Amino acid sequence: MPTRILPAGADPDAVRSLVTLLSQLPDAEPQPPVADSTQLVDGLARLAAESVDELPEVVVVHERIGPVPALELIREVALRFPAVGVILVTTDASPGLFAAAMDSGARGLVALPLSYEELASRVQAVAQWSTGVRRHLGHGADVFGGVGGTVVTVSGAKGGVGATLTAVQLALAAQASGRPTALVDLDLQAGDIASYLDIQFRRSVVDLAAITDISPRVLADAVFRHDSGLVLLLAPAEGERGEEVTDRAARQIISALRSRYEVVVVDCGAQLSGAGAAAVEMADTALLLTTPDVIAVRGAKRTVRMWDRLQIRKAEETTVVVNRHTRSAEIQPALVQRITGTALARTTVPAHFKELQAVVDAGRVHELDSRSTVKQALWALAGELGLAKAAEGTHRGGGRGPVGFRRRKE
Repeated sequence: MPTRILPAGADPDAVRSLVTLLSQLPDAEPQPPVADSTQLVDGLARLAAESVDELPEVVVVHERIGPVPALELIREVALRFPAVGVILVTTDASPGLFAAAMDSGARGLVALPLSYEELASRVQAVAQWSTGVRRHLGHGADVFGGVGGTVVTVSGAKGGVGATLTAVQLALAAQASGRPTALVDLDLQAGDIASYLDIQFRRSVVDLAAITDISPRVLADAVFRHDSGLVLLLAPAEGERGEEVTDRAARQIISALRSRYEVVVVDCGAQLSGAGAAAVEMADTALLLTTPDVIAVRGAKRTVRMWDRLQIRKAEETTVVVNRHTRSAEIQPALVQRITGTALARTTVPAHFKELQAVVDAGRVHELDSRSTVKQALWALAGELGLAKAAEGTHRGGGRGPVGFRRRKE
């Protein structure tokens, strides 16, 4: 049986040279190369959603790949697709990099310039390892057929548009549907999830920032288990400590949560940090909350353009949700969609703050009355996103547009 090999790298010349050499290997079947980390992970996710047997046995990652650095990309692939063997191609074959690559989950390292003998030896060894893992698993498709939990980020076009309330209610809806759910507060300097749920905590996301291998036990020690069943990973009480959570740490933390929970909802706030950018880039669905007023819609447009310039997320891959919607407002959801160039959630959230005031002031938003039109809309949004079953008769707003873009096949 031929060995399927997927090359990945951003340098066209280097990738072309790699594919040429791979084509010469016995029983090798090189796949069409991918140019960046997003294409690689998304492609593997689509294959894994069909069956683990559809995955390539070997992935060869060139050191010049982005936007996620090579070692972090290898770590994510190894965590989400453990039956795939990864080889790193690099100009630095030092013992230090070799150890770092192995720690990240690579199964081998090949030095540049490429040598046919060395590449053939590594590919053969890694292919045998991958085949052995799948044979050992037997019903591997049942064990690894999933591609990890669904990650949804919630960001605000500006402060005060309702991102945190939306994130909390989406997570509660998913948990109530029987899906183990984690809620993460990555609004690192001004996170309010703990206040909204009236909880006292000692550990936060900062406690995981310096850990390179987040085991289930380490993760369990850092999270807070809420009475609603939600697992919470909270922002630090001291906002200045938020700087300790780098983009690399955020990727590792979200990957660890994704591997253990069916749904991971991340509140990214309205200010873009490195950690928040990493979360939005990794997300299956990225929501951007706005209210139907000129200032907020301008903020949404500015955010979308910034994400695109920084290659975090394209406009068409972002879903705008209109909060505090009224039929009499001059700015309607369809206009917001035209201005931002994004996808638009069909569900809008009505402007009924009086329904929220008591539970917000008490820090008990998880006790919001089920008859509340705001709660009905937010839980309907969870149903629209595939996080929960939408209850019959739930409120649907006047917005009309496509269901939000998802980066990977469910």
